[in-house]
Amino acid sequence: MKKQIPFALILLRLFLGLLLLAFYWFKIDYFKYYAITFLVIGLLSDIFDGIIARKLNISTPSLRRWDSSVDLIFFSCITLGTYLSCPLFFRNNATLIFVLLGLEALTYVVSFTKFKKEIATHSIGAKLWTLFLFTLLIELLLHCQSTFLFQVTIWLGVITRLEIIAIILILKNWSNDIPTVYHAIQLRKGKTIRKNKLFNG
Repeated sequence: MKKQIPFALILLRLFLGLLLLAFYWFKIDYFKYYAITFLVIGLLSDIFDGIIARKLNISTPSLRRWDSSVDLIFFSCITLGTYLSCPLFFRNNATLIFVLLGLEALTYVVSFTKFKKEIATHSIGAKLWTLFLFTLLIELLLHCQSTFLFQVTIWLGVITRLEIIAIILILKNWSNDIPTVYHAIQLRKGKTIRKNKLFNG
């Protein structure tokens, strides 16, 4: 039973993301506060599914692929919900947002082209960017505007997407949980890499 907890936490994020869109569709009162609550729960579940999986020694590549894919769906749902709540902000910043979305899509194109699998690098940079995205989405849900935090999040997102693409191109074989480009180079050389557990959630 315990071994099902990490996967259950992953499915919880999927459920919360889809539930949030249903809440918007049915015009549930206090939608923004539900969105923020789901976002907080989703982030905590993302942290603890990895911690629990490692404690139970079940942090398999398959589980990590599920984690990565559901993260994408969850944050896409939250972002869509934020867009539906604050469409003007997104329209005013459409160019930068589309640049970031294009690079995100490109990471998957490169990964599927090279390895026939989705990405699951869980790099340190990507984890850091997730925290900025989390904070930005809360700011937008509350105020429908952002200046400095938006710029930092966008450009950090661009840098980390480029890093992920570099990691994929460097690797000879598909692998999950690659903290940095340096670690990808070491792995390519046949060396065993020591992964940072703090960022490996």
